[in-house]
Amino acid sequence: MRFLVTGANGQLATDLIKLCIEGGDEAVGLSRTQLDITDQDAVHSAITSTSPDVVVNCAAWTGVDACEDDPGRAHQVNGVAVGILGQIAQEHGSHLVQISTDYVFDGDKTGPYLETDATNPQSVYGQSKLAGEMAAHQVSGAVIRTSWLCSAHGGNMVSTILRLANEHPIMRFVSDQRGHPTFTSDLSAAVRQIGSDRLTGTLHVTNSGPVSWFEFAQAVLHAAGEDPGRIEPILTRDLLPARPAKRPANSVLSNSVYEDLGYQPLRDFREPLAEAIDTYI
Repeated sequence: MRFLVTGANGQLATDLIKLCIEGGDEAVGLSRTQLDITDQDAVHSAITSTSPDVVVNCAAWTGVDACEDDPGRAHQVNGVAVGILGQIAQEHGSHLVQISTDYVFDGDKTGPYLETDATNPQSVYGQSKLAGEMAAHQVSGAVIRTSWLCSAHGGNMVSTILRLANEHPIMRFVSDQRGHPTFTSDLSAAVRQIGSDRLTGTLHVTNSGPVSWFEFAQAVLHAAGEDPGRIEPILTRDLLPARPAKRPANSVLSNSVYEDLGYQPLRDFREPLAEAIDTYI
């Protein structure tokens, strides 16, 4: 298979490109400076020149709070651009895989979110990503919703927690936001398989093991051989300064559809966390 991966410098794209090449596929990665996905002519040129079987769109504006200040840009990058990619991919016989987010839900549900649950994004970021999902469905693409991405490289919550641990004796993380930390080393394998199988529709794919950010920070310190007791809980409403964008209190996504299709469920997040920790310490 030949994959074209946008947002090539990001966590997921980096691991996906590496995995594809190791698995015998061709993978062309284009970073934001190499391909502006909002530029229709540039997208046309990229897809025409590479003739990919699968286009995986890892490019996005993920600055959740910054999106609140510039909704126009957020919708252009996270929504309109997906339509451009999808339409041109479809014209060339390429299958689109769009990476989406738990932020399309309001977070008020008690149990894990199913693919069939009603979306109700509470932030500009979530609204723009939902627009991207709708654009992907217009061309019979696959939408993969995931959450709380981490990796063994780049800027993410694992590296942030470890950095803060070196700077502060005590740290506070919210205990009333829950989700599945998902490591791109594991997620990339699922994305590659879904793309290769040319699946359509929406799938939730995350590592297992629901935790709060407070519990996740404790798990990071434990994996690093540090004292988890240095992490203290705090409620979202007590954060100072308050975050501009509302976060879903419940970001737990059910992976039942993915598993019912016969795919191997992703590991408990603590396993790839331990592997990632080894690269940081």
